[in-house]
Amino acid sequence: MIKLVAFAGLLMLSMTGMAQKKKQKAPDAQQFAATITTEDLSKHLYIIAGKEMEGRETATEGQRKAAAYIENHFKSLGLKPANNGSFQQSYPVYRDEPSASALSLNGKAFEVNKDFVPFPQWNNNATSYFSEVVFVGHGLVDKDVDDYAGLNVAGKAVIMLDGAPTGFKPSAQGFRGSSSMYGKIIAARNKGAAAVIMAGPGFPRKAGAMPGNQYTNIYKAEQYPNTFIVSDATAKAIAGEAWDGWKESGKSAKVAGKLLKANLKLVFEKKTEELSSSNVLAYIEGSDKSDEWLIITAHYDHLGKRGDVIYYGADDDGSGTVGVLEIAEAFVKAKAAGNGPRRNVLFMTVSGEEKGLWGSEYFSEHPTVPMDKVTADLNIDMIGRTDTERTTGDTLNYVYVVGDDKLSTELKPISEAANNKYIKMTLDYKFNDPNDQNRIYYRSDHFNFARKGVPIIFYYDGMLKSDYHKPTDTPDKINYPLLAKRAQLVFHTAWEMANREALLKRDIELK
Repeated sequence: MIKLVAFAGLLMLSMTGMAQKKKQKAPDAQQFAATITTEDLSKHLYIIAGKEMEGRETATEGQRKAAAYIENHFKSLGLKPANNGSFQQSYPVYRDEPSASALSLNGKAFEVNKDFVPFPQWNNNATSYFSEVVFVGHGLVDKDVDDYAGLNVAGKAVIMLDGAPTGFKPSAQGFRGSSSMYGKIIAARNKGAAAVIMAGPGFPRKAGAMPGNQYTNIYKAEQYPNTFIVSDATAKAIAGEAWDGWKESGKSAKVAGKLLKANLKLVFEKKTEELSSSNVLAYIEGSDKSDEWLIITAHYDHLGKRGDVIYYGADDDGSGTVGVLEIAEAFVKAKAAGNGPRRNVLFMTVSGEEKGLWGSEYFSEHPTVPMDKVTADLNIDMIGRTDTERTTGDTLNYVYVVGDDKLSTELKPISEAANNKYIKMTLDYKFNDPNDQNRIYYRSDHFNFARKGVPIIFYYDGMLKSDYHKPTDTPDKINYPLLAKRAQLVFHTAWEMANREALLKRDIELK
């Protein structure tokens, strides 16, 4: 009898406690979102996109200064390092510095920049001598089109026209499409060519003031043929008088190939330097779901310097970078007030985005957290300006939301609910169109998470033609109230994802 009374008393206390718990108001995310301010964003951005950072080009001193600034901010917040005790994840970068290049025909030497330029990105050290050159039309290989049909080019040098005939539609867009320079080089390699000579515009050309080509994949299963871009006059010297006719006919139709007799010497030499770059990553520990993760990303690199001219990259992507810094601070303040996230939240700024999504690709292949335990990646790339080509709707209260219709059916409802409750901004889904000619979905760091199956949302302000990838992308042109509002939207969406009961479903196949 005594035991039953005691049990009944305990039960009543427990029920009373549960009732009190139910009466407690859920933490108000808005008070923490409000700590993301225009003043703080501006303070950070004038440093990140300032003169001292020299444009933050990957594997340069400016990029390392920016990484140190971000790391110090994460440390000041009390965040934990997310790479085995380190706040940075380094990866190798290689840079080629061309040292010599030559092209001669039947003993006559041609002049670099005036008559030809080497294509150093895929060229290797080599001196080659050819007694034959094969003309291959436009050098196109795509579906029912094969400009190499009936031609033996194995081990030979090939020469091709610029571009493609009017009306030709490649089966794939982008830099590897069949009519692009890269697509043509890949086709020549697949056909066994030993060297590529490609007619191109813009001669004579200025000697390059840019640093040597950078890349991360120094080891390749297959090597590409050395490639040289030549002026129209140089192409005619190699091909003979027939070149003018081929060029004219090639404007509208396929041109038949032909074997040419010519003693051609090609020389290319370069030095390769090993550098490094890094991602900066830190996290706030979750409570009851600390084996699960939410990731918030932005790229902090930009284009660096061209001579004395600095490409500041304030919007691209200084805006996203400082957004991550402020969102991290909001989560830290929430936890200090007793409202920390249930899941771990990883804040990561990556480098190498402008080079080809290098930093995020490296992380995706060498993750420091289990990718199957990541509920989502929220990626921010350019949120500080307005799209000069956006003429419909509210042009001063919008953000492009990309990828929320992919990988998880739960993404869009969460995103829209957070926006409708707190921000009330126009969410523009323009770039979710599968036929988007700009292929925006594939062009920022979220894609390296998506290809690993992680649901993503990408926040973006649009293509600013007047300042995009120009020295004029400066901090004074940022719309700081709009930047703050967009960053707050990301915070509210992240808050829901970090605190909801279950990981997001992965119920849509990656396309």
